[in-house]
Amino acid sequence: MSYVIALFIHLLCAAFWVGGMATMHFAVRPSAVATLEPPLRLRMLAATLRRFFVGVDASVTLLFASGVGMIMAAGGFRGLHWRIEAMMSIAIVMAAIYVYIRASVFRALRRAVEESAWPVAAARLDTVRKLVTLNLVLGVVVFAVATIGRAG
Repeated sequence: MSYVIALFIHLLCAAFWVGGMATMHFAVRPSAVATLEPPLRLRMLAATLRRFFVGVDASVTLLFASGVGMIMAAGGFRGLHWRIEAMMSIAIVMAAIYVYIRASVFRALRRAVEESAWPVAAARLDTVRKLVTLNLVLGVVVFAVATIGRAG
C-alpha cells in the first residue's frame, strides 16, 4: 500500500509540475503578451511565477522523496530497470534547471520588476521562458520513458 501511495504522490507532483509549465508556456504567457502592456505583463507574470514556484518547490521535493521511496520499496537501487535510471537522471537535470531558475534568474526578474527596470525584467523573463521550455521538453520525455519504457 505504501508503494501505491508513493506512486500517487509521485504522479500528482509530476502532473502539477509539467502541466503547470505547459499552462504557463502555452496559455498564461501568450495571453499576457496579447492583452497587457509590458510593465503590467511583467508584474503579473512575476507574481504568477512566484505563486507557481511555491507549488513546484513542494512538487520537486515530493517527487524525489516518493521516487526514492518507491525504489526502496521495490528492493533498492541495485538492478534498477533502465527506465527508472533514465527518469531519475532526467529528473536531476530538470531539478538543477529549476533551482537555477528559482535561485538566480527569477530572483533577478523580481528585483528588476521591483525597480521598474523593464528591459532587464523582460530579458530575465525570456530566460525563464527558454529554460521552462527545456524543462517542459524534458518532462515530456520523462512521461514517455515512464509509459513507453514499460513495453521494453
